[in-house]
Amino acid sequence: MKTLKILFFVVSIASTILSCKEDIPPQKDSTVSTFYFIRHAEKDRSDLENEDPELNQDGLGRAIRWAEVFDPITLDEIYITDYERTSMTAAPIAIKKELETKYYTPEDINVKQFFQDHKGKNVLVIGHSNSTPDFVNKMIGEDKYETLDDYNNSSLFIVRYIGDTPSEIHLKMD
Repeated sequence: MKTLKILFFVVSIASTILSCKEDIPPQKDSTVSTFYFIRHAEKDRSDLENEDPELNQDGLGRAIRWAEVFDPITLDEIYITDYERTSMTAAPIAIKKELETKYYTPEDINVKQFFQDHKGKNVLVIGHSNSTPDFVNKMIGEDKYETLDDYNNSSLFIVRYIGDTPSEIHLKMD
């Protein structure tokens, strides 16, 4: 529990830093939009032929911890891919927030439209080792983040827009 309190404190500080960056010029539109990106929790690797595995016990525990991390954060939408592991990662968060999850296809996402559709909102996106950093890169307009290691299930990316200007931070939950 102490670790979660520390993580929440770090996320709070990160959010404050993102909203106070000095290199962001003042804009007429000061609408704040925040996008949280995580990769699904640890998947069951016992059947290498299974392309849609569920979470293993560690993954179920991480999904519950993600729900605790996001508990004090207002969320307007939760997006997942059409896989068991993203659905199971989102479930504890969606239940706590009383939100329905929505599906997205990483290859088909129109990032500019996604941003416009969610301007002024707080959105959680749960993806995969390749799609999560790719989505973040598209949101910030630069190739900053590489594909996550296949065993990295603890990364949290926060992209905050003030008006149309993005800033971002990458944190780890472990």
